[in-house]
Amino acid sequence: MKQIWLLGLIIVTLVPAFGKAEQPAGYQAPSPAIAKLVDAKLIPSSFLSADGRWLALLERQRVVSLSDLNRPEKALAGIKFNPQTFMRKSRHTYVSLEFKHVDTGSVLRPSGLPANGVIRFPKWSSDSRYLAFVVEQQSDATLWVYDVKERESTQLTQSTLNGVITKIPYEWLPDSKAIVVNFAVNHGQPALQPTAQKVVPIIQQSRGEKAPVRTYQNLLRSPFDEAQFKFYAQGQLAKISLNAKARAIGKPTLVKSFSVSPDSTSLIVGMIAEPFSYQVPYERFASVWQIWGMTGFPLYELAKQPLAENIPQGFDSVRSGPRAFQWRADEGATVVWAHAQDEGNMKNDVEHHDYLYSISAPFKREPELFAKVEHRFSSILWADDEVALLTEWRFSDRTVRTSVITPRAADLNRVVFSERSYNDAYKNPGNFITTRSDLGSEVLKLVGGRYLFLHGKGASKEGSRPFLDRYDIKTNSSTRIWQSQAPYYERIKGLLDDEGMRFVTIRESKTEQPNFFIRDLNFNTLTQLTRFSHPYPEFNGVKKEQLKYTRNDGVELTGNLYLPANYDVTQGPIPVLMWAYPLEYKDKKVASQVRESPYEFPYFGYWGPMPYLANGIAVFDDPKMPIVGEGSALPNDSFRTQLVASAQAAVNVLVDKGVADKNKIAIAGHSYGAFMVANLLAHSDLFVAGIARSGAYNRTLTPFGFQGEERDFWQAQDVYANMSPFFHADKINEPMLMIHGQEDPNSGTFPMQSERMFAALKGLGKEARLVMLPSEGHGYKARESILHVLWEQEQWLKQYLFPETLVEPNEAVQQDIQNLDEENNERQLDIEVQSGTH
Repeated sequence: MKQIWLLGLIIVTLVPAFGKAEQPAGYQAPSPAIAKLVDAKLIPSSFLSADGRWLALLERQRVVSLSDLNRPEKALAGIKFNPQTFMRKSRHTYVSLEFKHVDTGSVLRPSGLPANGVIRFPKWSSDSRYLAFVVEQQSDATLWVYDVKERESTQLTQSTLNGVITKIPYEWLPDSKAIVVNFAVNHGQPALQPTAQKVVPIIQQSRGEKAPVRTYQNLLRSPFDEAQFKFYAQGQLAKISLNAKARAIGKPTLVKSFSVSPDSTSLIVGMIAEPFSYQVPYERFASVWQIWGMTGFPLYELAKQPLAENIPQGFDSVRSGPRAFQWRADEGATVVWAHAQDEGNMKNDVEHHDYLYSISAPFKREPELFAKVEHRFSSILWADDEVALLTEWRFSDRTVRTSVITPRAADLNRVVFSERSYNDAYKNPGNFITTRSDLGSEVLKLVGGRYLFLHGKGASKEGSRPFLDRYDIKTNSSTRIWQSQAPYYERIKGLLDDEGMRFVTIRESKTEQPNFFIRDLNFNTLTQLTRFSHPYPEFNGVKKEQLKYTRNDGVELTGNLYLPANYDVTQGPIPVLMWAYPLEYKDKKVASQVRESPYEFPYFGYWGPMPYLANGIAVFDDPKMPIVGEGSALPNDSFRTQLVASAQAAVNVLVDKGVADKNKIAIAGHSYGAFMVANLLAHSDLFVAGIARSGAYNRTLTPFGFQGEERDFWQAQDVYANMSPFFHADKINEPMLMIHGQEDPNSGTFPMQSERMFAALKGLGKEARLVMLPSEGHGYKARESILHVLWEQEQWLKQYLFPETLVEPNEAVQQDIQNLDEENNERQLDIEVQSGTH
């Protein structure tokens, strides 16, 4: 169990912190304008019912108290979970729920829900009458539904659901008549005690077979851990009717995954089996996959997957046996799965890397070959027996290919719909729109047996312009029905008809916050559905501009410049905070693409650089830092050169524009962005200071790959050494603030990474400050932690961007935190953790 530390913050510094005054102790709060951002009420998450009549709006829980964060927690088999509620931690939790009727605008606000619970896993029934969700309280997590017809909430289970290894612990039957749940068998039972376990040596052995694995955290480490894992993962499937009657399905087991057939008669069930592993997380443990009837009787065994410690190296490498089991959505009970033909290794030269097989109820015949896949199977979207979409991919050249197939003859007359680099935003055709079949399963929206619909971001040189297309299968061509127009950024939420002429959108501009609208192309009307208030009025007047500039090797770059509300270029250069994140590409033209809209509403969340506009500095957000490896070259072979060139180009455009003083630019980033910060401070003199959060600095600690690097350390020792700022800490001549969660579970970003980097800087006599946040993970969740991070960053920037006006320590910060809590005790928020961080 964790200790509750209200003032347990660990701060180590190598310079007089923030001036000559004595450092304040414990958690601090930033200036009021910045602190208010922690409680800004953002646009809620939305879930549109299948019939398009109801929009469920859920207010996100963005932060929690430190005491909530310090609730009991277990870390086993690569996951963390609450042993009281049998639920994993998640960013996707909600604190309020309401329903907006799309046509009338009327609002339903459910009553009777627990006041002290959070809402998780919201999902509509296929008939659009019920929204199901889990309410997690301090010691349980139970299933509820809200009936929009009867306008009432019902608690369907008294027992706690098990979300330890089952990512979503319930699933609607497609016919909307019942729900299958995974109950936590051992909830309420006394926890296992280590004294009950025999003390034995911990022995692992390698038998000469290659088993490259990434650097996972929170793995099993002892027989006692194995016993605990079995205790908490044990689940009992059950069918729950809408009158709350439950019927068990089979016997208790370690339920890894379950899914209901489109005809609501059968289940695909994946179960964890022994032996377990101390090297890989539970997803790669041995597993048994079966088809069950709704009573739990096994109808067919799909596979016995062995422990997968030896998956070949490579991002598109997979298990060697059957995998990726799924129901065919357009039929009653047909299972389709993939089977590698290359021993799971994409580097093996074979004509087809995957075969797809299928078997149908009553599951008495042998499986049939369904399709051959040239690259690695990714997914299938189903419409009917005539139309489906098969997607495959390959990492080496970032290829993704989607083909239109005829399911009854999937290898004949296959038509390529799209083939591109998955990094190529300009060629991204968008996402296909789905609907509900007569059975209630989710299928492609196919109109007249011929037309499909797609919506996408519409990336272009002018910026993203979201669109709606109609795709004609017969001619393999698309027609643009609608596209967002300047000065707005408007995107599709859901279709309301079969012609694509009426739909729900989310619309915003540089000065108007996002809201939901109904757009009717038949009558050329736009009806506003919601009227959310401005989330941060204190930042009104901030100016946004999308800058375009070129790197010295010809790669075109972009970034978003934000200027303080009262700034005018006639005032001359001002300090700038630059916040970035490197990405890898195989094509310079693709790396140069513009991926944002100049008309998006500015997001002033507490997570990134935007709060510091309140301090009178400019922000250059997301200046592109592409790392390109064309042809046979790999991106990381020239990582440092390209990184510095991108940063130099960003500095140049700011200085040339007259906005930045080249001697007052700071660089910051999170995760791989922190890795970037340390490298830029080591290999350039472009920045006066750096902020590096939750980063990794020594790549020899991640020897079997990191981020987009497939080669292991022994194959590319020079690359690992050249890219590791730890190896070049002696070259860092600017002060660096490092912040890290003490419980960071992210692959590669062990808390030790920051501790060892700081020790190196300290030993070399460099300027640095290390802040370790108790109980925090890769992204920070506790309100006290977030306020303190904002304070640390604010003080750091003021010290090094405004050296002539040092800031005195905050003398009443604990009262500030208490006052803010009292003023906003109904608002709880979540963290916008950058996607793709490693």
